[in-house]
Amino acid sequence: MRREAPDDRDVDALREFGVVNLDKPPGPSAHQVSAWIRDMVDVEKAAHAGTLDPKVTGCLPVLTGTATRLAPALLEGPKEYVAVLELHARAPTDLDAVVAEFAGPLYQKPPRKSAVARRLRVREVYALDVLEVSDDRRQALLRIRCESGTYVRKLCHDLGLALGTGAHMGDLRRTATGPFDDADLATLHDLADALAEWRERGDETWLRDVLAPAERALAHLPSVIIADSAADAVTEGAPVFAPGVLDADDAGENALVACYTPNGAAVCLGRLVGDPDAEEGEVVSLERVLV
Repeated sequence: MRREAPDDRDVDALREFGVVNLDKPPGPSAHQVSAWIRDMVDVEKAAHAGTLDPKVTGCLPVLTGTATRLAPALLEGPKEYVAVLELHARAPTDLDAVVAEFAGPLYQKPPRKSAVARRLRVREVYALDVLEVSDDRRQALLRIRCESGTYVRKLCHDLGLALGTGAHMGDLRRTATGPFDDADLATLHDLADALAEWRERGDETWLRDVLAPAERALAHLPSVIIADSAADAVTEGAPVFAPGVLDADDAGENALVACYTPNGAAVCLGRLVGDPDAEEGEVVSLERVLV
């Protein structure tokens, strides 16, 4: 069954295929706030896209209902953080220059308290800037844009070693992940109040501001527009073949892409395995069917 266009869905359809750009509070785990949103929205399941430690705040997209199938599409996107670097002595005069040296590929071993194997691996820091330094030069506010899976706590420790002062991570806030940023975050209180407005007064306005169609979570991926007949075949498990492709963004071979019907409704996630401009052959192999 194909979905209606994102802007034409009623609230029940929105709850079943939605996303909240949550401003995660300090204290609860990402798993806990996802469970709270599941119960508040009254759906079978909800899932966060990219774990944040309990003390960390900021941008945590939470997918509701069948939109949880989209989680892999968000896990690999770039992340952006603002972090306090707590120095163990006064920062040297070359602070900015030393910090700048850490932009680029870095070798990192996950900390002992982590959910992954402690093997040396490479993660890329795309940008690293010193935003502000405290008057006593014992704290520096950093903005970090990095590859998914980068350990900011380990980065702060290594910066301390390079500066010769020692350092650790203080407060940490995520300001962006994939297509989401902190420009329109919603709190748990916002969601609760919006749901109350809808349930008690029938006013959907606030809820539609807080709970967006799940297609928003795919905005960073190349798109492939497929015919309605091709979408029907996808619902039966068939890949996307060239005759069913109406339009496609430029993307590299094996790139993760999102397929949509002409009305903008998401149909599936898949890998680009063929030429969208060809007359025949498989173009997109399926990874997640979304309808």
